[in-house]
Amino acid sequence: MIAAVANIHDELLAGLSGSNDISQVNSVGVIEFFSVASAVIAADAAAKAADVKMIEVRLAMAIGGKSFIVMTGELSAVNAAVDAGVMAARDAGMLIGKTVIPSPTKEFFQKLL
Repeated sequence: MIAAVANIHDELLAGLSGSNDISQVNSVGVIEFFSVASAVIAADAAAKAADVKMIEVRLAMAIGGKSFIVMTGELSAVNAAVDAGVMAARDAGMLIGKTVIPSPTKEFFQKLL
């Protein structure tokens, strides 16, 4: 599978660099993949699908080639973004798992930042 991502969303870049300023506790979505390419495609699709902020987009560094995306926003936006990310990368067959945490504790949320 060869994929190109046109007009990469700014949130993907913010998640890669860890440059988002996130202070409000909101729902959290996580998607994990066996490949870097799937994570990039999914993160871009998720950011384009809904109003979410990327907390982190981790690409295969010290995690056995796996990659994951962590995002936050209102519950409906996070659900929509996770679904869009999973659908965008589904053909590669590299999805490990996905989850949405509707109401994380403030302490848990702060650990993610």
